[in-house]
Amino acid sequence: MAKLLLYNPWLSVAFISWIIAQVLKVLLNTWATHRVDFSRLVDSGGMPSSHTALVAGLSTSVGITQGWHSYAFALVLCFSLIVIYDATNLRRSAGNHAEVLNELVAQLLKGRILRSEFVFPRLRELLGHNPFEVIVGAVLGIGIALGFSALAPIPTR
Repeated sequence: MAKLLLYNPWLSVAFISWIIAQVLKVLLNTWATHRVDFSRLVDSGGMPSSHTALVAGLSTSVGITQGWHSYAFALVLCFSLIVIYDATNLRRSAGNHAEVLNELVAQLLKGRILRSEFVFPRLRELLGHNPFEVIVGAVLGIGIALGFSALAPIPTR
């Protein structure tokens, strides 16, 4: 894996963007909750969007090196837009559904409608991203790609 990243600068930018976004999630969550939660390193959802950072970094580095009019950039950009759409819409909607279901079960249990012994696993609510989280992820990925290309220019074509 290390060799792959060393010899593939596009993957390097993408994975570095993803790793930094995941670390930022831990730091921002720690700041907000005043407790360290390392599970945020591998969790989905939250600020910033690591999915968006990864694909924005990849798209930007391909655009810089292969050209903004290249077929490679067009393919990566389309893939990136699908990932970003999924992060903001589909996964966010699933998170909203989980939130409603969790509240419904809590209310049912309080009203003794269900047996009190019933064990209901709490559904994950933080699945997707709001638009601001996605924008920050995109800015992060693009910034890392620009910084990477400035520090270690990738050979073009």
